[in-house]
Amino acid sequence: GVGPGNGAALARRFAAGGYAVALMARGATLSGALAAELDDARAYECDVADETSVKETFARVRAELGEVDVLVYNAGSGSWDSIEEITPEAFEAAWRVNALGSLLVARQVIPAMKRAGAGSIIFIGATASLRGMPRTAAFAPAKAAQRILAESMARSLWPAGIHVAIVVLDGVVDLPKTREMMRDKSDDFFIKPKDVAENAFWLSRQARSAWSFAIEARPFGETW
Repeated sequence: GVGPGNGAALARRFAAGGYAVALMARGATLSGALAAELDDARAYECDVADETSVKETFARVRAELGEVDVLVYNAGSGSWDSIEEITPEAFEAAWRVNALGSLLVARQVIPAMKRAGAGSIIFIGATASLRGMPRTAAFAPAKAAQRILAESMARSLWPAGIHVAIVVLDGVVDLPKTREMMRDKSDDFFIKPKDVAENAFWLSRQARSAWSFAIEARPFGETW
């Protein structure tokens, strides 16, 4: 899920941490430019809601970069409508990206991680997974499904040495479009992508004796 916010920041942080980075997105324009900036990074086009696309993309990654040590699932999609406004197509689309995509992608890395007895799978979630607000009739159920899938995975995979965790974001991510929409907000109102990336990197390095499953990340001034 490489976009201009969290996805790009995650790629930069793990590249700085010494990882070869596979950048996945539905299009290669942004990810290709970012890969050119980073050492040992490659961009791949992948539709996480399509099983064939996921299988083919991960086959290429394994052939070109090797087995995956850390998977960060940042893909997300949803429509902001109420139960009376949402279409069945939009509801299903949100579920396919947030929930089904999480399953399809995770299944591509689990076998090698189990053989190695180590690995990290980190999901970037949202507080919509914890509560259903009026206009999250599609997004909240999809993110809730992702969170519960992650918990199921953690309970079955932690004993195999695979650290499954989720970062639950509560707040507005700092992006040009959100800045434009919320011109009256101060700088510290926004979640900074580089700080989200730091949390994910920290999770991937946690000692086994004190693993975290879920952390909630929000700006210090956020009401909750």
